[in-house]
Amino acid sequence: MSLSSTYVQPPEALSGRPREECGIFAVYHQEEAAKLAYFGLYALQHRGQESAGIVTSDGKRVFAHKDMGLVPDIFNERILETLSGHMALGHVRYSTTGSSLVVNAQPFTVKHSGRSLAIAHNGNFVNARSLRVELENSGSIFQTTMDSEIVLHLVARSMRKGLDQAVMDMNERVKGAYSMVLMTEDTLIAMRDRNGFRPLCLGRLNSGYVVASETCALDLVEAEYVREIEPGEVLIINDQGLRSLHMKETGRRAHCIFELIYFARPDSHVFGENVYGFRKMQGRLMAEEFPVEADLVMPFPDSGNYAAIGYAQASGIPLEMGMIRNHYVGRTFIQPSQSMRDFGVKVKLNPVRDLFEGKRVLIIEDSIIRGTTARTRIKTLRGLGARKIHMLVSCPPHRFPCPYGIDFSTRGELIAATHTVEEIRDFACLDSLGYLSIENLIRATHIKREDLCLACFDGVYPVPIEEEVSKFSLE
Repeated sequence: MSLSSTYVQPPEALSGRPREECGIFAVYHQEEAAKLAYFGLYALQHRGQESAGIVTSDGKRVFAHKDMGLVPDIFNERILETLSGHMALGHVRYSTTGSSLVVNAQPFTVKHSGRSLAIAHNGNFVNARSLRVELENSGSIFQTTMDSEIVLHLVARSMRKGLDQAVMDMNERVKGAYSMVLMTEDTLIAMRDRNGFRPLCLGRLNSGYVVASETCALDLVEAEYVREIEPGEVLIINDQGLRSLHMKETGRRAHCIFELIYFARPDSHVFGENVYGFRKMQGRLMAEEFPVEADLVMPFPDSGNYAAIGYAQASGIPLEMGMIRNHYVGRTFIQPSQSMRDFGVKVKLNPVRDLFEGKRVLIIEDSIIRGTTARTRIKTLRGLGARKIHMLVSCPPHRFPCPYGIDFSTRGELIAATHTVEEIRDFACLDSLGYLSIENLIRATHIKREDLCLACFDGVYPVPIEEEVSKFSLE
């Protein structure tokens, strides 16, 4: 199979990197709740740059604003002043299901029996298609293509039993990976799936509470970290305080290892792990597993930064920032000319030219998904006179798609699914290529192997995939 013909990116794709998921931030019993939500979403912007929204409540009425784009592009002082109330629910989105349209932006809000319901969701339901068909056949009308809307329909179906029981009934129906927060006029309900795939934590701020996808958002608003929402827990926050319900069956824990490798900000704690420390340990273990003779170690910012620090410290090879990231790349409506090839890759990173002439270079990356981005960057360094170029990846090869909310959903998108390490090395124009072993990846954490989801590496899916999903995603 020809690599060059197989892995062709669409023109709008800026890179072969995995794309972020979604971020949730909720506030209870706080003055200027909307502004706090704004700052919380700002801290979580790395988890989704497609759209953002905030819903607030003053106890009686609900106010909402959402749009496509980045948080500071969508909200300003005037808009935030219209979002009254002491409660807020915010969301930043990168779509793994549903089209990139403002109607699919979250939080998604509906009215049912005189009561408002808003939802913010991070993750993916593996039985979304069959649930949607079932609901539509029984009369439900969907306004979006989001799997998140299924939650609201299921909750509404059971609302006659009371909100608590309606939420518990819903959790018995949906399967897959999710952290969610529901909001009514007077209540926040935070929950994680039985396996704990996606992170969600609780913080205290003054006399109120904050719920966030990552602890870095708590830090920005100066909230005190309390604990993680437990897998299978439904945490209810209202004027009576905190109350926890638990799903009937809790499967084995299956924390997504890619949250630690890539998604989470390095200043966050996720699944009880310090992300910065975990990534440095990946680098140290790569130095043990792959001792490479090189003149300099460098990352491609920002993905490999912290593993590169760990490798350099363990090996004694000098660390250099050989690629400089342009932090001011935003949305642009000016398209490059045909002569500006690989513009999407080059606009983000530019090499420090004088570092490479005659040097043996070791690049540290956190993943190779499709391979096209690495190939382009390596060719650039070759053109600058690098004598040898080696690459180490701080995780095993991605050989299996993820049905739980990461956007490599088909095997055809994964270069390692159909090609050997040697073939990938040659395609990327490298002198050598190595991947951290699963054993050393697990060693870098303080988490037991059986509590991690490693499906993208080993193909062992903790939650069974429905037939219609597997036909789509595993081919």
